[in-house]
Amino acid sequence: MSSIWGNKLKLSIFGESHGEAIGIVIDGMPPGINLNIDYIDKQMEKRAPGKNDISTSRKEKDSYKILSGFFEGKTTGTPLCAIIYNNDKKSNDYDKLKTIMRPSHSDYTGYIKYQGFNDYRGGGHFSGRITAPLLFAGAIAMQILEQKNIYIGSRIKQIFNIKDVIDIEINKNMICKLKEMNFPVISKDKKQIMKSEILKVKEKGDSLGGIIETYILNLPAGYGEPFFDSMESKLSHMIFSIPAIKGIEFGDGFHISELPGSYANDSFLIKDGKISTKTNRNGGILGGITNGMPIIFRTAIKPTPSISTTQNTVDISTKENTFIQIEGRHDPCIVPRVLPVIEGAAALVILDSILERDGELWN
Repeated sequence: MSSIWGNKLKLSIFGESHGEAIGIVIDGMPPGINLNIDYIDKQMEKRAPGKNDISTSRKEKDSYKILSGFFEGKTTGTPLCAIIYNNDKKSNDYDKLKTIMRPSHSDYTGYIKYQGFNDYRGGGHFSGRITAPLLFAGAIAMQILEQKNIYIGSRIKQIFNIKDVIDIEINKNMICKLKEMNFPVISKDKKQIMKSEILKVKEKGDSLGGIIETYILNLPAGYGEPFFDSMESKLSHMIFSIPAIKGIEFGDGFHISELPGSYANDSFLIKDGKISTKTNRNGGILGGITNGMPIIFRTAIKPTPSISTTQNTVDISTKENTFIQIEGRHDPCIVPRVLPVIEGAAALVILDSILERDGELWN
């Protein structure tokens, strides 16, 4: 089923944007894991809407309720279920969109797939709102990994055509620094330019996309299953499950195709008594298996498709061409809110891979 993911760690996600609630069931979570609720809350807050002027005005605290699998501060090992109620719904905003297809949304494909029975309000089950329970699960995975000194962090590499500094040194301190930022960009000047550009297009009723660069630090060599469950395959599968993702590349990505092999290859060396590589152009993965270097990947996020600018579309009830001007509350740029979701999604992939190879007693 499309809403179930994982091998050893299995996730089942449910709900619609304007339904009663959204939620997730996590099966295969090892028992005895001490969950830091404050840690989870902090991650959820990063994704929550309505926090600033570059976010949607929809007010959802993303407060969750754990229904099962958690007792006396620790996981029980049985399915862990969490639910998040939708409180700030304005479903009437979508009444006129029942038959008018929003460009670059899932309205048309969802209508065809579910024969017109899909909940179209706010995108229904296709909505970015459904990433909230995914991030809940990811926050649990992240704190488990951090107990094993495996850290995941990201920065906003680019908004529109505005780019952050090219390279940064990847270490634990840098990742922790990025995780403390609400708009993680290295260059303060570029950060201000990015924010100004987002507000500028917001005034015009338009939107922007961008690129997020993610780092996974201290994952040992040997994880990943060639061919179809390679580490790149599993990460890509999960990341592409997040709405608005249009591309992913690892290491030097597409740029590596422009290099000769003598420059593109990562030479091996012994450093501090351990096998390492001089460069990391392959992004920490060789043959689909981790090599002990930091995993580095970049994700392309499209501009928010909900814009108030008048657009061409069709009415599926009359089979006629028409126009649409989308009303309601929408993000002029979803990149900052997608960033923690990508980190959480990556953490789930890494945890699943570790549990698959090492078993649930690995801790």
